Amino acid sequence: MMVLHSLLLRIIFQEIDDMSLIEQQGNGFNSDLSVRVVLIESEEKWRSSPSDGVERLYLDRANFTEYTSATSIVKFDSGSRFSAHDHKNGEEFFVLDGIFSDEYGDYQKGTYVRNPHGSCHSPYSKNGCKIFVKLRQFQKGDTTRVVKSMSEPWKIHNKEVDFLKLHQYKNEIAYLAKFKPYSEVKLPFKKNGGEEILILSGELCDSLDNFSAVTWIRDPKSCFQRASAGAHGACIFVKSGHLY
Repeated sequence: MMVLHSLLLRIIFQEIDDMSLIEQQGNGFNSDLSVRVVLIESEEKWRSSPSDGVERLYLDRANFTEYTSATSIVKFDSGSRFSAHDHKNGEEFFVLDGIFSDEYGDYQKGTYVRNPHGSCHSPYSKNGCKIFVKLRQFQKGDTTRVVKSMSEPWKIHNKEVDFLKLHQYKNEIAYLAKFKPYSEVKLPFKKNGGEEILILSGELCDSLDNFSAVTWIRDPKSCFQRASAGAHGACIFVKSGHLY
């Protein structure tokens, strides 16, 4: 037990040592939810995890322990696995590439899963995968397990955007939105309490920049005041009403 504790401490402190001085400010990584953040996967650093063959790209993290609320992109090499663990305050993930598996099933690219507080699993990937995951961020009372696929029927919001609702609890909502080429980006659902999006495919453009897959944006109000989809349209994952 003491050896395992010492190993975990070495991993935590090594991750902190690897960070720049700017990244070390505060108690975590992008942990101030009142600040807008834009991160592009191809420009960020992958970090090791306690499991061989599993790497993480931090998006936000309350602190640098293994047991904290966090939003990340996680990459599993072929044959890699994470040891059995439970989910205090829940786990939510979306499969970006490959097939993510546990003892309850195999989750193809485009699958959205919510594992509620107290659930437990032993995840692995036979041929490798990449997931977007949010840990320990469920509201009290949100106890529903959800498994949905983006291959399920979508609904038409208007002539420019279709949507697939994934989950809703009180003021919080998660859904996918698919914008047609050059369409104006007006989200089907807007909730007070902050917003985050992950661009899954295509491109979004505002007056300042172009954002392509895979880009993550978190904003205490709204990720875009005015934007449009690119020449090939765009598909995005959206959560709103959950930051505060």
